[in-house]
Amino acid sequence: MDKNSKIFVVGHNDIIENSLVEYFEASGYTHIISSSKIGINTTIQASVYGFFASERPDYVFLGSTRSGGIEANQKMGAEFMYHNLESQNNIIYAAQKFGVKKLLYLAGSCVYPKVCDQPMKEEYIGTGKMEETSEAYSLAKLAGIKLAQMFHRQYGLNAIVAIPPTVYGPGSDVNLETAHVMGALIGKFANAMKNNQPEVVIWGTGNPRREFLFKDDFAQACSFLMEHYDEEAVINIGCGSDVSIKDLASLIANAAGFKGKLVFDSSKPDGAMRKLLDNSRIAHLGWKAKKELKEGIKETYQWFLNKKKE
Repeated sequence: MDKNSKIFVVGHNDIIENSLVEYFEASGYTHIISSSKIGINTTIQASVYGFFASERPDYVFLGSTRSGGIEANQKMGAEFMYHNLESQNNIIYAAQKFGVKKLLYLAGSCVYPKVCDQPMKEEYIGTGKMEETSEAYSLAKLAGIKLAQMFHRQYGLNAIVAIPPTVYGPGSDVNLETAHVMGALIGKFANAMKNNQPEVVIWGTGNPRREFLFKDDFAQACSFLMEHYDEEAVINIGCGSDVSIKDLASLIANAAGFKGKLVFDSSKPDGAMRKLLDNSRIAHLGWKAKKELKEGIKETYQWFLNKKKE
């Protein structure tokens, strides 16, 4: 990619889309289009084709057009599945039809089996049953992986597939009904501090382990792969370490200055017990994450406090 390349970033005004746009703008790229900013409905084929025919993007970063945490997945499974399937079908086909130079499809770690050896190697995808709480979204993303690979294989479309863990940082979704665990907990602890609550209730047992990637590291990894990776095989974007939800809650509590009690509601689902990505492939290419989790949480929490003051 050069600074004048036309870059199209597809998302739903989420941290994935916004972190990529911010990264490329800060890096001096001059022609960046985000799907949210132009308001394109990517489920409508004619709209997608019209956009590609007129704008002729060189590079496409295809994220999710609907996503969220366990609660959102349970409530909006049909929307998550339909919107992602329709959008990725239209965009991948248009990328081939209108001569896109390269497309990066972003899947999610939920495509791995619910019960999976750790860390999760790319070849484990499709070897077992998926986690039920995110099944609709996971199936849509798995279909996107296969579609990108088939267009790569049959038509020679330079489509690559990457799987990041949960991306977080300033700009994270902190809506308790839709957010992933990091954003939801930040929102909960901020509310607890504001209202002097004696305790914070957290979904599940606190035992599951999750991997988190700071937004700047994520965006830099995506740019790195566009420059250095052209294989059909899926590649993980991982930082190489994970944390239990219980320890994550403690880190956020410390960042917030919360001294109350942490209550784990075991009547709520845990989801998969562990989802640590094997990052050996991307590490071998020369990329690694930089932001430490503790520092990233502090930065994200401070952003949230500043946001609430606006």
